[in-house]
Amino acid sequence: MPLIKSCAKLLEKVLSTGKRAVVLCGTSDRVADLNAGLWTYATQSFLPHGTVREGNAARQPVWITTEVENPNGAEIVIIVDGQTITPEDSFHRCLDIFDGMDQTAVEDARRRWQLYRERGDTLAYWKQNSSGLWEQPQNT
Repeated sequence: MPLIKSCAKLLEKVLSTGKRAVVLCGTSDRVADLNAGLWTYATQSFLPHGTVREGNAARQPVWITTEVENPNGAEIVIIVDGQTITPEDSFHRCLDIFDGMDQTAVEDARRRWQLYRERGDTLAYWKQNSSGLWEQPQNT
């Protein structure tokens, strides 16, 4: 499932719980793609979000950025391009999404998993099924 739709499904779930999110991208092009895609990913849905281009970060339920920052008081960060956050970053939960069909992305994700495990973070692995729903594999 393309990144925009996967990210949109996660963000819908986050917002439905009354929480805020930061989406951390690796490039400004990725920010622009997600920004545009979240406005148009579904005809019957609306995901309020913003970027530095729109401003007013504190008012945005979803903030899309290339910086490890939390200007909207988000509880959740969604990492889409393999960045690593530290315990000092102000998030309660980190969702690190990657393309499971891209071997390099999988290897990089495994390295991040090991880093997070070594520093004592609580970890869980979820996978999207063919319908786009998130499920937890039995052997993780």
